[in-house]
Amino acid sequence: MSGSERVVVVGAGVSGLTTAVVLAEAGVRVHVIADELPGSTSLAAGAMWGPYLVEPKDKVDQWSRHSLEVFRSLAGESTPGVRLTSGIEASRTAESPPDWATTLPGFRPADPAELPAGFSSGYRFTAPLIDMPMYLDYLQRRLREAGGTTEQRRLSSFADAGPASAMVNCTGLGAGALIFDPGLRPIRGQHVIVANPGLTDFFSEDTGLSPDLLCIYPHGDTVVLGGTAIDGKGSLEADEKAATGIVARCTEVEPRLADAEILDHRVGARPTRDAVRVEVSRQPDGTPLVHNYGHGGAGVTLSWGCAFEVQQLVVGV
Repeated sequence: MSGSERVVVVGAGVSGLTTAVVLAEAGVRVHVIADELPGSTSLAAGAMWGPYLVEPKDKVDQWSRHSLEVFRSLAGESTPGVRLTSGIEASRTAESPPDWATTLPGFRPADPAELPAGFSSGYRFTAPLIDMPMYLDYLQRRLREAGGTTEQRRLSSFADAGPASAMVNCTGLGAGALIFDPGLRPIRGQHVIVANPGLTDFFSEDTGLSPDLLCIYPHGDTVVLGGTAIDGKGSLEADEKAATGIVARCTEVEPRLADAEILDHRVGARPTRDAVRVEVSRQPDGTPLVHNYGHGGAGVTLSWGCAFEVQQLVVGV
């Protein structure tokens, strides 16, 4: 594909914007179409790098490592919203750390004195922590600087996007309405945003498959408290009962949050399927359609790795 040919990226969450940036900076003429600029689910993310309940493992390992290197570089350049942060992931049972955690800088078992009451094991490491509203603004600016364009409208089909040499499907849950994918489902997530009482380290609990998550992600003046993972639910309305539970769980771990002012509630629906889909299909008129969706709760973690693979697929069609 030549650089003069038009590629349309549909979707403007973290996957769509990152993919558009990678394509535009490779010399491709990119146009992004999305009904939300940026996407609400990405805006609601926490967000910390870490492969999170996604498959296929071999590809996820590859994509996440690529993204990790990019985020480390971005943090070193003082990119808005991206920084390397130390913290602890803990468990109430004796759990072994995942393989990916042991490779991170500063990895070590947590001292018992570092663990909150009720936790029996944990480990400390340093990982990229991303303030999503700020970071998504950065991606949009970077896309414009690379010559990419955006358009806010809802498509009823990919054909409605107009003529293109190739299209990229980064629509997340929206893929269910544009293509037939019965394996795609929402997992509802909710966060509470509070004023930061002075926290600098993150904290998260290994909650396994529980719908009640516990994470504390400080972003300067604010802290993202989480969360929930309600399988099969896609409502984006804030749930007051869930928010109360989130604050209570986080305050039990970090008492300084008890009097923190609540600033916002963010809700998103993670687009989840048995395996992330990054592959090429064809439209009825023969136009290549490159898919990049189904990242579940690992959209940020996989964003740069998947975008790079999409760019390779687009070049090859």
